[in-house]
Amino acid sequence: MIRIAGLAGIALILATGAFAQQAPLLSGEKAFGDWKADRPGVRRLLKPQDQPKPDVAESASKGGGVTDRPEGAKPQLPPGFSAELVASGIDSPRAVRVAPNGDLFVADSRANQVRVYRLAEGSAKPAETSIFAKGLTRPYGIAFYPPGDKPQWVYVANSNSVVRFPYRDGDLEASGEPETIVAKVPASHHWTRDIAFAPDGKTLYLSVGSGSNIAEDMSARPKGGLEDWTKSQPLGAAWGPEEGRADVLAFDPDGSNRRTVATGLRNCSGMTVQPATGALWCVVNERDELGDNVPFEYATAVKDGAFYGWPWYYIGDNEDPRHKGARPDLAGKVTVPDVLIQEHSAPLNIAFYDGGNFPADYKGDAFVTLHGSWNRNVRTGYKVVRLRFKDGKPTG
Repeated sequence: MIRIAGLAGIALILATGAFAQQAPLLSGEKAFGDWKADRPGVRRLLKPQDQPKPDVAESASKGGGVTDRPEGAKPQLPPGFSAELVASGIDSPRAVRVAPNGDLFVADSRANQVRVYRLAEGSAKPAETSIFAKGLTRPYGIAFYPPGDKPQWVYVANSNSVVRFPYRDGDLEASGEPETIVAKVPASHHWTRDIAFAPDGKTLYLSVGSGSNIAEDMSARPKGGLEDWTKSQPLGAAWGPEEGRADVLAFDPDGSNRRTVATGLRNCSGMTVQPATGALWCVVNERDELGDNVPFEYATAVKDGAFYGWPWYYIGDNEDPRHKGARPDLAGKVTVPDVLIQEHSAPLNIAFYDGGNFPADYKGDAFVTLHGSWNRNVRTGYKVVRLRFKDGKPTG
């Protein structure tokens, strides 16, 4: 996405020619970045032990502003790649999904609608555009069901529900009214809801972010006591206003049979299924106000039954000092995520590359979009990063 003076556009990235040599690998403290020094090709490896101690007193508020895009300006790309503007003048394009026939479905969240762009043959310019559905509630996630070449439904995740529309290949407008599949999803604070289907089409995944930074409004103990709560709830489940939040949930495609897949993911703002393995992946916005370099954001394969720490812990057994001593029973039970990302980068979405146009070593890798920091003295983010994989597993 390119942010342009309060409007936005969709960019298409193409591989066009010769490719550059691999850049040196930055690790440890050298891997902590500054957006002004960032360039395509810079590689970073971050490990849990690279994370410094938290500093509650050190909390910056330095978000990037929105400015006019200079005439002809394009994103910086590695040699051999080019970027073309597909569309502009969109109010708030937060997520893009590609239909089996190649149409681009765009969640225009602030306008409460889903747009469709059909590109002209051999061009980045749309031959047709349409509003597929409107009157939604901050739509974000989009998924086609059943998976494969002939979906019959388009599922859309509103901030407070999941709905679906009848769909036939090539539809530019919904042919029927929305059918509610999942209702009463809490919508305050983190409102982006992503969805994805398991490869066999039997499971619908839904991410629900937390209702706060660190569960400030959650009582110290759940009603009825912690012992009873832990016996009846998934590992690490929050309660009160955070019940059912900071979770990845699963349903049957008709919305029945709700269950919790994983807990403690503060805001899984983007989800996808890895083509090579069928594993569900999340990119997660971690908590704020613990200092410039605490804690790491992350991308991870979501393990069934796992607890990822929020709000009591982060990146393994690192206890949040604002919840010191609150949940000693969870120590040693926190799952460490697979790939760590620069703190406060705000990863928004993830997509695996399974095409044939980029160099061969890109196949099977993932791309993650980073919104960019506000809670950091030295700004970072505002970019797309590539996650390297080998034999279906991330290299870090």
